[in-house]
Formats: sequence, structure tokens, C-alpha cells
Amino acid sequence: MSRNIILYIAMSLDGYIARKNGDVDWLEGDGSEPDANIGYDEFYGTIDTLIMGRKTYDQILTFGEYPYKGTRGYVYTSEKRDKNEDVEFTDENAEDLIGKLKRETGKDVWLIGGAGLIDAFIKKELIDEYFISVIPCILGEGISLFKDNNPEIKLKLLKNETVNGIAMLHYTKR
Repeated sequence: MSRNIILYIAMSLDGYIARKNGDVDWLEGDGSEPDANIGYDEFYGTIDTLIMGRKTYDQILTFGEYPYKGTRGYVYTSEKRDKNEDVEFTDENAEDLIGKLKRETGKDVWLIGGAGLIDAFIKKELIDEYFISVIPCILGEGISLFKDNNPEIKLKLLKNETVNGIAMLHYTKR
């Protein structure tokens, strides 16, 4: 069975994944169910590999200790950095990396972000599933999840639910 490449991300109602400066301080529900489980732990148990861009990686490091220790990670960057215990820095062709990962035995692969990397994966049709949580917030401006000139990709809704005012949508490619 082939591993799936999964985009698991949150966006504002108007389609932004971060403020223009990269802040994600608005990522919260409406307070109607403050202690509700939004399914992150369940999702995280289904993956064993992460892919993210360098800006996303650097931002994650500002939150404190690296939260994905023990999970294989790839960080896309054109900067030369040495591999560390948490991630491998790469500028490998995305199709080659995904092809290699899909041939390996393992759990699914989480495409975390950022926007540029997600855009490249969408344009190359490398994403198998989309978990998108729509946060009850209109930012007005920021970093868009979806860029221009994407291919048409037909999706099938697998599940939708609302928790704490957050609309959680799970799609797969048809």
C-alpha cells in the first residue's frame, strides 16, 4: 500500500494560513468548546514523516522545543545546512523525494507548509489528501493557502465536522 502525502493545515475563512509577517496567533476556535479534541493527536499517529519549508521550520523553532522529535523530517531550503537529529535539509526535486517515500514502507507523510512549498506540491499534483481546518476568523490579508494558476484537482469529501467553531474538512483526490 502506498503512503499518502497529506496536507494538514488550518486557514482563515478568507483563505490565509498566516498573517503577512507569518504570525499564526489567530489560530483558535470560537470558544464554544474550549476543551474539545480537534483530532490532531489522532492524525499525528497516522504519519511518520514530515515535509516543510525552511521558513516554517524556523518559525516552529521559535515556539520552543522542536515538537516533532522522533519523526523523520525533511526541510526544503536552498541554504546549505547540515542534517541534524530532527530533520534533513534538502533541495531535492519534490517528485523524486515523494517517489522515494512512496516506495518505502511506512505511515503517511505530512506536508506541513509553508505556502511556497504547498503551492509547488499542488502544481505538481503530489498531494493525496487535504485536511483543512477553517478557523472562524477573517484576516483580510496574509499568506494565501492557494495561489494562482493551479491545475484543476477533483476532490471527494471524506469527512467534515465542526469542533469549537472550527470547520474541519477532509478530502481525497478522486
